[in-house]
Amino acid sequence: MATLKIPLLPLRELIVFPHEVVPLFVGREKSINALEEAMAADRQILLCAQKKAKVNDPKPEGIHEFGTIGTIVQLLRLPDGTVKVLVEGKTRARITEYLDTSKYFEVEAEIVETPEIDPEQEPEFQALMRSVQATFENYVKLNKRVPPELAVSVQSIDNPSRLADTIAAHVNFKLAAKQDLLETENVWTRLETLYELMQNEIEILQVEKKIRTRVKKQMEKNQKEYYLNEQMQAIQKELGSQDEFKNELQELEDKIRRKKMTKEATERLKKELRKLKMMSPMSAEATVVRNYIDTVLSLPWQERTGDKLDISDAEQILDEDHYGLEKPKERIVEYLAVQALVKKIRGPILCLVGPPGVGKTSLAKSVARATARKFVRVSLGGVRDEAEIRGHRRTYIGAMPGKIIQGLRKANSSNPVFLLDEIDKMSMDFRGDPSAAMLEVLDPEQNSAFVDHFLDLDYDLSDVLFLCTANSLHSIPLPLQDRMEIIELSGYTDEDKLKIARQYLLPKQRELNGLDEVEVNVSDAAIKELIHHYTKEAGVRSLEREIASVLRKVARDYVKDGKKKKSFKVDTKGVQKYLGPRKFRYQRGEEEDQIGMTNGLAVTIFGGDLLPAEVTITPGKGKVTLTGKLGEVMQESARAAITYVRSRCLTFGLDPDFYEYVDFHIHFPEGAVPKDGPSAGVTMVTSVVSALLGVPVRKEVAMTGEINLRGRVLPIGGLKEKILAAYRSDMKIVVCPADNEKDLHDVPKNVLKALDIRFAHNVDEVLRWALTTPPEEHPNKALRRFLSGEVPGHPTDWVEAREYVEERDRKKKLEAEANAIH
Repeated sequence: MATLKIPLLPLRELIVFPHEVVPLFVGREKSINALEEAMAADRQILLCAQKKAKVNDPKPEGIHEFGTIGTIVQLLRLPDGTVKVLVEGKTRARITEYLDTSKYFEVEAEIVETPEIDPEQEPEFQALMRSVQATFENYVKLNKRVPPELAVSVQSIDNPSRLADTIAAHVNFKLAAKQDLLETENVWTRLETLYELMQNEIEILQVEKKIRTRVKKQMEKNQKEYYLNEQMQAIQKELGSQDEFKNELQELEDKIRRKKMTKEATERLKKELRKLKMMSPMSAEATVVRNYIDTVLSLPWQERTGDKLDISDAEQILDEDHYGLEKPKERIVEYLAVQALVKKIRGPILCLVGPPGVGKTSLAKSVARATARKFVRVSLGGVRDEAEIRGHRRTYIGAMPGKIIQGLRKANSSNPVFLLDEIDKMSMDFRGDPSAAMLEVLDPEQNSAFVDHFLDLDYDLSDVLFLCTANSLHSIPLPLQDRMEIIELSGYTDEDKLKIARQYLLPKQRELNGLDEVEVNVSDAAIKELIHHYTKEAGVRSLEREIASVLRKVARDYVKDGKKKKSFKVDTKGVQKYLGPRKFRYQRGEEEDQIGMTNGLAVTIFGGDLLPAEVTITPGKGKVTLTGKLGEVMQESARAAITYVRSRCLTFGLDPDFYEYVDFHIHFPEGAVPKDGPSAGVTMVTSVVSALLGVPVRKEVAMTGEINLRGRVLPIGGLKEKILAAYRSDMKIVVCPADNEKDLHDVPKNVLKALDIRFAHNVDEVLRWALTTPPEEHPNKALRRFLSGEVPGHPTDWVEAREYVEERDRKKKLEAEANAIH
């Protein structure tokens, strides 16, 4: 074999065969020096592949021994310093010795000559060559990257060695296989190896073609998106790897294993996951099951926040946020105290009942802040579908959990403060009664195993601190009331409203209206003007709106003045200037004692209010007219009052048949406002007696109480609000049922000091306190005896009245007989 000295060019991930023309980009310094040396000599260079392509400065042992001697056809230097060179492979060569490795690789190589073919083996070679050529033609048909013209040129090659090298250079083999072909000196062996390698490649290409054909058929029936998905599945099926859906299932399985849940929930999710594995990921049922699993996993089964059990801090937070409201504050502090002593107690269900604007909803937020719990609010106003509480069953399209489970999912805590706002505004229709569904939620004995229709699992609600708000109790069903601890919030007194406006509303509205840097002095008289004549409410919501309106107008004047004036003073005249004429008349009693006019007391949506009752007597036949938009209970109280007066006619000095000659008209002003309830009974009796006897009722007396036919004064509700209304109206004496004496502890002490509270057992006591004492010369001796207390407080007049009527009828009969004789 011939040997020669020649520069060596190491190649990365490339093998050059004889008779192959290859463009190369050379950037390494040694390689460029080798090219320059070759160009300076006979343009010949040895091309050998590196064993590891990532090595930048290979050593002799890192370069294959076999390579190809090539001739440099063209060399071009690029601006970035690299060299583009076109090389044509000539013949095989094997490195025998490295002569120099400093500037470039210079080696001594021996040329590997291709042995001549034995004439006797020529037919066998011809058959093998044809097989190789036919196989290559099939490969070209399957592989679109190889130009078809190459198959034609390969058919014309009659040299076995050249045929093998040409095909090996263009078939997509691995580098190791190509290197083996280059190192194979025996042409027969080389052709056989090439034939086997091409057969393997053809099999792979046929599988790819089969996949493409299958996907194309499916694409004809479905849209392009489905085709892409099926193609991915088909490829992954052939490769034997997991698809994305399987990866998602594995993630769900890991989440179920890590999630801390009840045993029932864990078993249910495992069962649902097994069902999901057997479904097609594109089916609607799979979506429903997946949604169910995600929902159950997102619930806070055992995630909870630590309770803040510092009672002093809790009291401070509650006092900072709200003025007054002592009962609910005291109840929350009691809960924290018990929680500090007992590891686990059932969450209480507190229902805050009171008129609008007294701070029920905002109090719930303060409770959450005081206990360091998450806060969830669900408004039940207008809810009339039972499924909104318990959730929809999964068989329905678009099914989802109820508001309770959704709220807990949002809070991401199993022990939040859960506010059920406006629970008295729920209604019912053909879809069910949501208030009945709330029975399980708000029952401390049952809600540890609350079942939502969507989940169909027991969920523990016993750690949740439920707070409910309502404006009136009569709208809440009795079974639901029985499950809650009712805390009634009465309206604020004028003094309370003044302090709330000073401490909370004014600073808040100054900040909201951009008046932090402006001194705005609102006098107490101005705030009282707003309270008395521009608002009529038990809470402070309208008061806050009116304060905001005043401050907006101050802000307008401040900007209009060019921000020069830094101080504004708002007094009573300023309020009237900014807000216009007064909107409400401050309810006060009469200036003089009036006949048939009595000051009653009532509770409305605005809190306590003065409710005057007027009675007028006209000639007639005993007809009773009631006006003022009265409810059924109030009408019954009016009829009971007339009957009681008739039963005591002789005590009051009236004829037993007085009702046969007069008509009664009982009227309550402000007829646009509905009125109902039994507590106006004593008021109507007093007005009727005053009108019949012509005796005025004291203007400074206000009263409340229910009556029965025997004249007893029965207890009523809302005593605090009624006494506050009397206080606001400048009354001096308030007459109440004796059984309501226990309710005075809720009334502010300053109010009790300003009023003379009297407790009546029967109507006689009420009349003696309310009617003005007639002068001694008053002709009605019976009335004088009654007011002086000489008549016992028992309704025995009907016996005397019967005797009186019988005696009168006897006298009339005798007179008639005497007249007939004459």
